[in-house]
Amino acid sequence: MTNHDNPRTEQTSSGVFHIRPRLVLGSASPRRLELLAQIGIIPDAILPADIDETPHRQEDARDYTRRMAREKAAALATKADGAILCADTSVTAGRRILGKPADADEARSFLRLLSGRRHRVLTAVALAHAGRLHERLVETTIRLRPLSPAEIEDYVRSGEWQGKAGGYGIQGRAGGFVAWIQGSYTGVVGLPLAETATLLAHVGIRESNP
Repeated sequence: MTNHDNPRTEQTSSGVFHIRPRLVLGSASPRRLELLAQIGIIPDAILPADIDETPHRQEDARDYTRRMAREKAAALATKADGAILCADTSVTAGRRILGKPADADEARSFLRLLSGRRHRVLTAVALAHAGRLHERLVETTIRLRPLSPAEIEDYVRSGEWQGKAGGYGIQGRAGGFVAWIQGSYTGVVGLPLAETATLLAHVGIRESNP
């Protein structure tokens, strides 16, 4: 975590100075950090949230994903000042929520389940700032092509499934499994950029000056 406790004064392209809130990214995901860098946003601090991610009984996937992002932001708002940006991604097949596989066997079962069928990827973004919470939920539909047992086994051996909701990462080797996608590619990676940029701009955080 870097030590930038005060808001930053920045100059806009029109020459007007404004106060930029300190930005805390509530995630240890290198993918989310890379995505923010893609739109010129560099967090002042990285502080992963540690919460219970167990779904409630009969909890809808959309409600669950929103709740996870909110609870991460709420947990960090008591520990850090500034704007707290958190996100959560869930993969759903029917009503079943597929989280991060606990082991290789679960990764295999997830890939067998998703092979040749459509599923949804939900990413919720929560931005806590000045006592308010700003939220967006982005839904993307994906269909994987039918996967052979050998392809599944090769992918599991690669280890890319580790730490990935649904047991695969679209930005890696599994990109070759995707036959069709409708929605936000960056949302599937872990942070929908268009929606995130809009939320950040709302609280005065835009592309960082060089």
